[in-house]
Amino acid sequence: MSVLVLVVDDEPDVEALFRQQFRRDLRAERFIMDFANSAPDALVRVGETREHSLILILSDINMPGMTGLEMLPKVKEMRPEVPVIMITAYGDADTKRKALEGGASGLLTKPIDFSALREEIDARVAAAD
Repeated sequence: MSVLVLVVDDEPDVEALFRQQFRRDLRAERFIMDFANSAPDALVRVGETREHSLILILSDINMPGMTGLEMLPKVKEMRPEVPVIMITAYGDADTKRKALEGGASGLLTKPIDFSALREEIDARVAAAD
């Protein structure tokens, strides 16, 4: 069974950025990366993901409609075993506290440190093997 990382962000260029950063991994089929452009879309994908082992969700906090922080408890209710790392342009202490209290495994600030993110994904891929 292949492993899946779900990225949730309303910005259209995020998918291209992530695909570029992880192109070797994706080409080598180490994991699959799927993208949702809204929190409601992400919830549908989380609920439907059965053919792949969902190992990590990366979600922007500030999105129109339902925010990442509003989505977080819904995801944790559906899939409590799946870690969720929140992404924000505002890495203030209050945002971090809200994310962690809501069940997030961590918080990344923009611009994203893709080296640190790669280590996180590598550890989860290794654990899923």
